[in-house]
Amino acid sequence: MKPIKRSKARIMAGTMYYRFRRHLAWRFGGKRYSRTVSTTLLPHRISTHQTPLLRQLRDVDMSMQYNKIKNLTIALKALNGIVLNPGETFSYWKLLGKPTTRKGYVEGMILYYGSFKSGVGGGLCQLSNLLYWITLHTPLKVVERHRHSYDVFPDSNRTQPFGSGATCAYNYLDLQIYNATDTPYQLALHLTEENLVGEWRCSKPSIYHYEIYEREHRLAQEYWGGYTRHNQIYRRVMNPSHECIADEFVTENKALMMYEPLLEAGGRGQNSG
Repeated sequence: MKPIKRSKARIMAGTMYYRFRRHLAWRFGGKRYSRTVSTTLLPHRISTHQTPLLRQLRDVDMSMQYNKIKNLTIALKALNGIVLNPGETFSYWKLLGKPTTRKGYVEGMILYYGSFKSGVGGGLCQLSNLLYWITLHTPLKVVERHRHSYDVFPDSNRTQPFGSGATCAYNYLDLQIYNATDTPYQLALHLTEENLVGEWRCSKPSIYHYEIYEREHRLAQEYWGGYTRHNQIYRRVMNPSHECIADEFVTENKALMMYEPLLEAGGRGQNSG
C-alpha cells in the first residue's frame, strides 16, 4: 500500500473513464433503482444514528465545516423520504446527482489522497458514512461500498469500529443498498442544530437486533517506512430472546495511516466525513 503518485492528467482521465462506466451501468445494468419519495413516514423505526456536524480538525478551516452543513442540507432534500421497495436498489449518487454550484452546493472539505482540499459538495461523505452504518443494523444488503484508503483521524472520541464508514466520490465511488426483503423500507434524514440524523423505517417492526464489532485489528509498519491499519468488521444477529443466531463477516479494511500511531487514543470507531 505504498502511496502512488499520479499526475493530475492521469487522475482526470481515470475519473472520466470510471464516471462513464457508472453511467453505462445505471442505464444498462438491469437493476431497478429506488426513486419513490413519500412524505408519510413508515410506522416502525428499524435503525437510527446521529453524527456531529462540527468538529475541530487540525489544519482545517472551520468555514469548510459550515459549508458542509449547507451541502448536507441540499443532499437531504434529495434523499429524505426515499422508499426502497422489495427488489429495488438504492444508489447514493443516482439519487443525488452531481454536486454543482447550480444546485446550490458550495466549497467544502474533501479527503484527497490522505490530505484535505476544498471542492464543490465537500462533506457529503459524512452522509454516506451514516447511511452505511444504519444499514448494517437492518436486513438490507449493502451491494456496493468503498472503504476509506487513508486513516486520517486518530481514535479520540470514536464510538464505532475503525473502517465502519463508506467513502464517496461522484459517481464512481457509490453506495448501493439492495432490498431483498418482502417489505418496503424508507430513509428518513434531518439536521438538528448539532447533528446529522438518519434512520431506516419499515412497515413492520424488526424482529432482529444487530451488533457491529471488529476482529483482527492491528497496526503494521511497512517496508517503505509508513504505517497501515487493518481490521475486519463483523456483525452478530440477535433474535428477540437476545440469542445470537448468526455471526456474519461484513468487510475487511486496510488503510494508510496519516498520523503517528505511537499513542493510539481512546476507543475506536467514529468516522469523519
